[in-house]
Amino acid sequence: MRSKFVQFNRNKQSGFTLVEIAIVLVIIGLILGGVLKGQVLIDNAKYKNFVKQVESYRAGVYTFQDTYRALPGDISVITALDAAATAGDGDGSIEGAECDSNAEESCLVWSHLRYAGIIAGDPSVTTTSAPPTHTYGGQVSSIATGNWANGVTAIKILTKSVPGDVAQRYDNEFDDGDATSGSVARYEPGETSKTYDITASHSVYIAL
Repeated sequence: MRSKFVQFNRNKQSGFTLVEIAIVLVIIGLILGGVLKGQVLIDNAKYKNFVKQVESYRAGVYTFQDTYRALPGDISVITALDAAATAGDGDGSIEGAECDSNAEESCLVWSHLRYAGIIAGDPSVTTTSAPPTHTYGGQVSSIATGNWANGVTAIKILTKSVPGDVAQRYDNEFDDGDATSGSVARYEPGETSKTYDITASHSVYIAL
């Protein structure tokens, strides 16, 4: 009896059945699908936050202008704002393509908006470290008046290190989708492509 029992066990098959393998594959598929969906949700949340940031700075400029009858960064009579604030020249234009020189008007923008309580941060900072950062880690370098990127003079927000796919999506949704024209345009002198390189990061001017 014992020898027959041993022989029976030796011949018994081991391993997974097709049903078990199918169940495992389904579980793996569900896990991968959940991970991918989660990443899409994260990406969309970051993009929406970027859009909200841009809109908040745009609204901030208009709010400041309506309250003080002057542009942030350019306002020359700062007594109504704060006696400690650094004044601009009051010529109706915010000078400085980007905040790359201490106390230039494109840097003072952030100080004035903070003194007015419109955005968070230390209002006493008027140096090149004054600009805030956006969702993707780059600087919102300046809000200034000029014709950069699209050749049209306007007050523009300069956002740096924006991922290419984000820049293209933003341009598609809020402008003409062309990286060289319209109210949203890439700032890369010498670059003529009408689309954004989605594998690179870009400096993008967004007109108010």
